[in-house]
Amino acid sequence: MLTQAPKGTKDLLPQDAYRFQAVEAVEKRIAERAGYREIRTPVFEHTELFLRGVGDTTDIVQKEMYTFTDKGDRSITLKPEGTAGAVRALVEHSLYAGPLPVKMYYVNNPIFRYEAPQSGRLREHHQFGCECFGAAEPSCDAELISIAVDVLKGLGLDNLVVNINSIGCPECRRVYHEKLRAFLSQRLDKLCETCRGRFEKNPLRILDCKVESCQKQLEGAPSILDCLCDECAAHFEGLKANLDALEIPYSVDPRIVRGLDYYTRTVFEIARQTENGTQAVCGGGRYDGLVEQIGGPKLPAMGFGMGVERVLMLLEQSGITIPEPRHYDVYVAALGAEARIPALKLTTGLRRAGVKSEMDHAGRSLKAQFKHADKVGAPYIFIVGGDELARGTVKLRNMETKEECEIPLENAVENMKERI
Repeated sequence: MLTQAPKGTKDLLPQDAYRFQAVEAVEKRIAERAGYREIRTPVFEHTELFLRGVGDTTDIVQKEMYTFTDKGDRSITLKPEGTAGAVRALVEHSLYAGPLPVKMYYVNNPIFRYEAPQSGRLREHHQFGCECFGAAEPSCDAELISIAVDVLKGLGLDNLVVNINSIGCPECRRVYHEKLRAFLSQRLDKLCETCRGRFEKNPLRILDCKVESCQKQLEGAPSILDCLCDECAAHFEGLKANLDALEIPYSVDPRIVRGLDYYTRTVFEIARQTENGTQAVCGGGRYDGLVEQIGGPKLPAMGFGMGVERVLMLLEQSGITIPEPRHYDVYVAALGAEARIPALKLTTGLRRAGVKSEMDHAGRSLKAQFKHADKVGAPYIFIVGGDELARGTVKLRNMETKEECEIPLENAVENMKERI
């Protein structure tokens, strides 16, 4: 199938790229205003990074990772999420040795998960995300939630729902695991095979199961919020106080655990309320133990990820249109073979001056060049050649009004800069 993209992948065509670019521009602008700087990590990492960080009981590791053995007999995995790679880069390059917190963001970050393709989520999709290292206060949690909300609102999305929870520290979860196991022990035979395997190793993952029969068995399950230690409870109250101060409405949902094992304390999801229910668009949380787990120092951290394709889907569903930019300011038409080199020089000069310009490279007639200029939407056309070229001038035509004027060739670039 040489002429068909693999299932779950999608080409980004030139006529559609501007929509991605517009979303990414908003994401970058808002992240950079808060002091976040861009990081780009490899598309693939050593598999062990995800086994240790994401967790071997998660759906991502058990079912969704693209893992292969390379020619050096090393196990390699295409990135199933963005945080682990950012943490690896932080540790490898000792970024924590500089001023803290270390704030980084990524855009157009390719993510690979083998799952059933669905609207807004493909096997290869792209994420925007922010990661903050070295900030322990709940104000950091609120800042990141605020950034995510500001991005979505900045793109025009409304009816946003922010759901928060705390899954505590390892000690909180040890207490909760005992309570959850006691609750599920009488329902174990009704759980799916995957969740029965999680029962002893990591029962918290059962809360994240999407199988309907498992969700039914969780009705009436104990809440992890009742098992928080004093410090984790205080942190969660601090998060709520900070969100209240920022006037960000939120709901507490004790069933949110996120699909990754590295989370601690704060976890959150942002969804959009629609006529057909809520559609998740962003999620994240705190991961205070991950840096140390991967080999770095003990360092608190917080972050989130947001699917770009999912954002674009919600924009389309909301009737929000991203205006298509004008591709050319002027078209340079050559009248005859002797005018082609002067036309190329003028076109190049315009481009170097910041003017988006195009010329004919197909040997079209002047009439055909006019038609082509109209097709590509150029509002002006320079006509190079004939008597005007002999006089050192060019003819400029306004494609909308059809008005024409003659201007010196040496002034053509500056003249066009003034017009646009």
